[in-house]
Amino acid sequence: MQYLLMIYGNEAGMLAASKEMVTQMSGAYFAYTEAMKKAGVLVGGERLRPTSDATTVRVKDGKTQVLDGPYAETKEQLGGYYMVEAKDLDEAIAIAAKIPSSKFGSIEVRPVMKMSM
Repeated sequence: MQYLLMIYGNEAGMLAASKEMVTQMSGAYFAYTEAMKKAGVLVGGERLRPTSDATTVRVKDGKTQVLDGPYAETKEQLGGYYMVEAKDLDEAIAIAAKIPSSKFGSIEVRPVMKMSM
């Protein structure tokens, strides 16, 4: 079964991190991603641009509304994701617990509902 591992953290803190911290975290993510590839569980994943680059789209009464940036103020922002293949939720949680920034933020583990297209 596929699971989406959504990586949440304090975006302002991440953007203000020292060059050394960024280098250390990038190295940890590179190693983690390589380990998932070797284990055969990685389906995909990407880092996301800051929320200041986001656009929120809503349709109300048939009219499209476009807002710059995120719609809601939150303490943690979605910064990236991994899509993994795991035998069950317990395995997905174990994979998520190894994401480097799980020590500083949170990881939402959500099963993917397959849709026939």
